[in-house]
Amino acid sequence: MTTYTTPLIIQRADPFIYKHTDGYYYFIASVPSYNLIELRRSKTIEGLAFAMPRTIWRKHPSGTGAQSELIWAPEIHFIKGKWYVYYAASHTTEFDENGLFQHRMFCLECASKDPMENEENWIEKGQILTPLDSFALDATSLQVNGKLYYIWAQKDPEIRGNSNIYISEMTNPWTLKTEPVLLSKPEYDWETKIFWVNEGPAVLHRNGKFFLTYSASATDENYCMGMLVANENSNLLDPNSWSKSSRPVFESDIDNGLFGPGHNSFTFSEDGQTDLMVYHIRNYTDILGDPLYDPNRHTVVQSFTYDKKGYPKFDKPQKFTFQ
Repeated sequence: MTTYTTPLIIQRADPFIYKHTDGYYYFIASVPSYNLIELRRSKTIEGLAFAMPRTIWRKHPSGTGAQSELIWAPEIHFIKGKWYVYYAASHTTEFDENGLFQHRMFCLECASKDPMENEENWIEKGQILTPLDSFALDATSLQVNGKLYYIWAQKDPEIRGNSNIYISEMTNPWTLKTEPVLLSKPEYDWETKIFWVNEGPAVLHRNGKFFLTYSASATDENYCMGMLVANENSNLLDPNSWSKSSRPVFESDIDNGLFGPGHNSFTFSEDGQTDLMVYHIRNYTDILGDPLYDPNRHTVVQSFTYDKKGYPKFDKPQKFTFQ
């Protein structure tokens, strides 16, 4: 079993690791100040902990409108020869009439071969518009058989809760092509602790299936992960193609003091033989105020296996090597 230092990177929430064809792992995540997007890379997973971050984009000045506050959950993707970063940003730290932050989703593009070469190489492509003008965040993308899909979390005023998971095909990396399809909404008790939340989707394609993990409930010790499954040859835009687990697939390990694992992504080991899950987690529950403003959500990289059905087995969060 492949193991890495735990936690790998401290105070980095919503972590995303992508291994490119140039042999580098690229790491991107929310920074505690929520005011910029930084990127780091290394030839090894362990090396990411020591790699020098490069800022590739900074929030707009406060009070100037969209993208001026609370920059959350960036992901980096390589699509048709260019680099793209999806992220969520707000124009204010105030809540809307539903008691939610006022985030919308945005996209950056970089045509340079080296995405870390120059901050000026990153160009704003603007907001990714959906039919609902509501709280939206945590976008990821999926390329399958020449089609590009966009998967994200968004509030629907007609559905109870903070956010649901949606999918749409894209015309290009910043424009939806089809109407959003609802894949999952908070409904089980473990998805509705304090807040009714489905967010942070991530897709794993293995064993003839697509596994779509997501995070649920409040971002404290109640945070956990659920999973949807679809056959690889099914219509991914048909909600009936997806089946949903009635139980969380990854959750807090109270006995070992590991709390609120979630907002994950997937990558693989240096030798390509082991699948890895990347997620954030805390090692205490005594949080003052809103847990979103507590910086100590740390990045963990953990290997996992599969059961006899070919489904991923995530087991328990990996124990910390420091207290």
